Amino acid sequence: MHAQLTPGDTLNLRPVAKLFNISVTPMREALLRLVSEKLLKINERGTIVVPALTLEEMLEIQSIRKDLEGRAAALAVNHATKKDIARLEEFHRRMLEAKQTEERRETLSWNAKFHLTLCELGRCPITYEIVETLWVRCGPSLIHLFNVGLEQWDPHPHLDVIDALRTGDGPKARDAISRDIEFFSRRLQAASAAESDAS
Repeated sequence: MHAQLTPGDTLNLRPVAKLFNISVTPMREALLRLVSEKLLKINERGTIVVPALTLEEMLEIQSIRKDLEGRAAALAVNHATKKDIARLEEFHRRMLEAKQTEERRETLSWNAKFHLTLCELGRCPITYEIVETLWVRCGPSLIHLFNVGLEQWDPHPHLDVIDALRTGDGPKARDAISRDIEFFSRRLQAASAAESDAS
C-alpha cells in the first residue's frame, strides 16, 4: 500500500515470518490468503511475489479510485475536524519534503496516508475497505511514476482538498481529489510509454 514493496519482489516464508515475529504456519496462511485475493501471486517456481500490474489494470484501478475517493472526499467535509485537517496538512507537508529529497517510497507513503485518511473521514466504511484494497494492489506499481519525474502543481490538489474541508465545499473536495488521481493516471501512461520506447 505504501510502496515499500515493488513489483517482482519475493516474499520468502521464513524471513517474512521472522520479520513479523510469528511462526511459519500463520505466515503461510496469511500469504496464501493474499494470493487468493490477488494481492500477491505465486510464480512458476512456487515463490510468492508482488505482482506487476498491466497499464490497463492500473488505469482501471485509478478510475475506480477516482469515483470512490471522490465520493468519500465530498462526504468528509461533513465530518472533518480541525485536528483532522491538521493531520492532512502534515501528511501533505511530509510528502513534499520527501519528494524534494527524492525519497521515492516515503513520498508515495505519505501520499497514500493522505488519500486513505481523507477517505476514512467520509465515514463510509465499506467504501474505505474497497479503496484500501485497491491501494494494496496498486501501491507497489506506483514507483514507476518516478521514471518520468513528477510535475509541480500550483496549487497542489491536496491543498484544494484541505481548503474545501475548511469551507465545507463537498463538490470542490470531490473535484480536487479526482484531479489528483487523474493526474497520476496520465503519469502512469507516460511512464508506460517511456518504458516501451526504452525497450
